Amino acid sequence: MKKILWAFFSLCLVVGRPSHAAWFDPHMPSFAPLARDVKGAVVNISTTKTVKHEPMRLPKSPFGQMDPFEEFRKFFEEEVPQEEQRHSLGSGVMISKEGQILTNNHVVGDAEEIMVKLVDGRKFKATVVGRDERSDLAVIKIKANDSLPFVVLGDSDKSEQGDWVMAVGNPFGFENTVTVGVISAKGRVIGDAKAPFAKFIQTDASINPGNSGGPLFNIKGEVIGINTMIYGMGTGIGFAIPANLAKSLLPDLISKGKVTRGWLGVQIQRLTPELAESYGLKLEQGALIGSVLPGSPAQEAGIQRGDIVLEFDGTKVEDPFDLSAYVAQTPVGKKIRLKILRQGKELLVEAKVGKREEEEKIAQTLQPKEEAAVSDVLGLAVRSISPEEAQKLNLPAGQKGVLVEQVQPGSSAEDHDVRAGDVLFEINGSAINNATDYEREVKKLSKGSLVRLLIGRGPMTIFVAFKI
Repeated sequence: MKKILWAFFSLCLVVGRPSHAAWFDPHMPSFAPLARDVKGAVVNISTTKTVKHEPMRLPKSPFGQMDPFEEFRKFFEEEVPQEEQRHSLGSGVMISKEGQILTNNHVVGDAEEIMVKLVDGRKFKATVVGRDERSDLAVIKIKANDSLPFVVLGDSDKSEQGDWVMAVGNPFGFENTVTVGVISAKGRVIGDAKAPFAKFIQTDASINPGNSGGPLFNIKGEVIGINTMIYGMGTGIGFAIPANLAKSLLPDLISKGKVTRGWLGVQIQRLTPELAESYGLKLEQGALIGSVLPGSPAQEAGIQRGDIVLEFDGTKVEDPFDLSAYVAQTPVGKKIRLKILRQGKELLVEAKVGKREEEEKIAQTLQPKEEAAVSDVLGLAVRSISPEEAQKLNLPAGQKGVLVEQVQPGSSAEDHDVRAGDVLFEINGSAINNATDYEREVKKLSKGSLVRLLIGRGPMTIFVAFKI
């Protein structure tokens, strides 16, 4: 009976085995030569940072001098450390023989000490050359007496979905770990990513904590990405910042220690199918200009609300993210050409890219005095809603409120996702029917106050609570 079962099982294997299966293909390439060639340039990074804690104070004892918990109280108030050292691990890749290392900003952050370990066991203290939060990239440097092994950054635009890739790094502290996979997708946009100006490379080569900052190689041994994130709800889904983005930022990071970004001064939004149809577009491609900031480079160039940006300096703009990224990567002062659609006609508009830091300055100088007075402690500019507006906003019958027109940048309200266009119904349980009600309740608040807002956003009502 056993012989019969074994014969049947063997037959199933032969019949069910695909003729092209990679696992038995004798011509399957080995990644060993590639791993040998590049591993010397991949480094392990460990950081140390001191974190301070507020001293703990227990409630006053009702027992007075006869407190039976005196020793317990003393331990927590006096003996518990008020600061601690935190350590983290990451990876990096050498990009010059002089010891310049490319890694993630979140790996080195504001660390007080950065130690770099090479594959040969040597350890060096590293200094930060430059770092940038928006791209989540950083350059650090070590000094050695001899030339150091390094690799080149390849052209990530030439890589394609399905290409073989190899990740090298320090996952979970396991040094010089090699994982292999393919490019699963390109151009991934992740809303809550650490790098808001990156369209990520997605790969199924295993990326784990500790791989951050390490390289993603193509089969030529070129770095086509910097491994940055993993998808928390699945396996086999990792993301890398494209090498071409890193190459565009390296000159600023190395020479200035930071990245200076371009700015046009427009608010943009995605084209929905309905919006695209209303503009006579067959595809939802391009970036719709929702508003133009007065005094901005966009206004000086004649860009108008309702324009649709189709191309940026000859490169197609597929969605709003593309326009933001292209502008951000453009040198300040450079003149660029935008192909826009306005009232069914394509136009070419020339604009001079400004500096992103100017955005907040211009916004502040343009705040009307009466709105600045309304913004006070909450950081909101609001106004009463007319019956006609209430109907347009689809408010329930008899429901009143105030419309949030502006949210002050950097305010607690902005930090807690209160948005322009929200309808404010309550402050700390008190109904807000008009601007007078709003001003009355706001006068009761001060910095440090805990406030609870009931706001309407579309068909939903949500509570938002925060300390001012």
